[in-house]
Amino acid sequence: MLTMRLAVFYLALFSFLGIGIGGCNANPPVSTTGNSATAPAPEAKKSIPGPVPNTRLSEGYVSQMGRSIYFWAWPMVNIHNRRVTFEKLPGPGYMGGVLPVGPSNSLTMLRDYVDPSERAVACPNQDVVYGLGILDFSKDAVVIQVPDFKDRFWVYQIVDQRTDSFVKLGKMYGTKPGFYLLTGPGWNGTVPNGITGTFHADTKVGIVIPRVFKESTPEDTQAVQPMISQITMYPLSKFNGQMQTMDWSKIPNFPGGGGQEETKWVAPEKFFDELGDVLDEVPPLPGEESMYANIRRILDAAQKDPKLKAALVTSATDSEKDIVAPLFQFRNYGLPLPDNWTTQKNGADFGTDYYTRTAVAKSNIFVNSQNETKYFYQDLDKDGGRLNGAHQYNVTFPAGQLPPVKGFWSLTMYNEHHFFEPNKLIRYSLGTKNKDLQKGPDGSLTIYVSSTPPNQDKITNWLPAPKGDFSLYVRTYWPEDAILNRTWTPPAVVKVK
Repeated sequence: MLTMRLAVFYLALFSFLGIGIGGCNANPPVSTTGNSATAPAPEAKKSIPGPVPNTRLSEGYVSQMGRSIYFWAWPMVNIHNRRVTFEKLPGPGYMGGVLPVGPSNSLTMLRDYVDPSERAVACPNQDVVYGLGILDFSKDAVVIQVPDFKDRFWVYQIVDQRTDSFVKLGKMYGTKPGFYLLTGPGWNGTVPNGITGTFHADTKVGIVIPRVFKESTPEDTQAVQPMISQITMYPLSKFNGQMQTMDWSKIPNFPGGGGQEETKWVAPEKFFDELGDVLDEVPPLPGEESMYANIRRILDAAQKDPKLKAALVTSATDSEKDIVAPLFQFRNYGLPLPDNWTTQKNGADFGTDYYTRTAVAKSNIFVNSQNETKYFYQDLDKDGGRLNGAHQYNVTFPAGQLPPVKGFWSLTMYNEHHFFEPNKLIRYSLGTKNKDLQKGPDGSLTIYVSSTPPNQDKITNWLPAPKGDFSLYVRTYWPEDAILNRTWTPPAVVKVK
């Protein structure tokens, strides 16, 4: 059923783009017979007419197109609404006391691992200290600071409104400490002295998420504070060439957060009221111009006809339920790997892969580029059964087969909502950060996954599970070639009989 709905979706989307069944690069056949020595001169490229304004549209057409538009624009509306929400804040702070937030063109850092009660971004990890900032290039270009991290792993994820990366800042790039300028569409200002490097975004809005690795010890938490205090960003107009510092322990808390699921950043009933602004914020990619023109015609028609507007709202609700929501489950998308693991290879570089972009945004938004982090997703055990806390599982890495990384790796547990499930050990992942993991006599490493604790001698390797359905998630930061070319894949999740 899902496959059929997606087929209909893509047929509708292709009609926007003007792509026939033969593909966008289809050409008429070229004759190879005859003795002519010269080919005919190519005809001048003709202008392709677009939609005619004020054309009467049927409810059926608007409804079908509305489902496709909703799926396509879902990630961009998601980012738009985060900006609108955080723009109302008076300054940097912690929403609900746990989420780093602030108005556009500012950045807020945590001081330790993210709290389990965080609900703004699904699939957080407790390997790094996070930060978060919203970019709004309609206001100004932005300067972001990079302190001296010494030998510590770090990476700044900076994506545009399509959730595609436009920056390379991190240990894997050999980035030097300094000041880096971020600019948006149409910026033609002067780069001042003292700027170390410049990066340009194609959309007006973006997201900044620094990640700084931290071991699971009080000593390392303290050691990372001087670096975190120099991670900040601000409008270019406030740049003075001096490294600014922030005491993140002294910023206020704001109300908000709570609940079991991720914050609902995309509301079907409001979606088409917001889409016009989003189209203004996100210029079309090459080849998308006709799609934008058709979308704007539909929005214009719906604004004038209440029946068409109602059809759009219904189509958004249906698209969320039938197409977008199922992609929350990792097993419904991605590249299949041995033992029911899945992955994706174009994170933060989606381009026109609309399906994967929306699937990732729905299930675990804000993934790094794959050369920065390779992700592996698991909903099932080796035999295809749904992972559930009623059972016990073993995940065994054979000797010499830990994830091959230059950064770090982890295996994280998520409940049915893709968040941490509280447990007495306050343990939500195991990996490089844990120095007390116990290997077997043969050098293998077994992680015990269950809702009830194993024997005492296995506690250091125990990953507590919720009582209901759950998912496992392997992160490999700065992966080596064996991961990127799939020579290495995660071991099976084996249910204990």
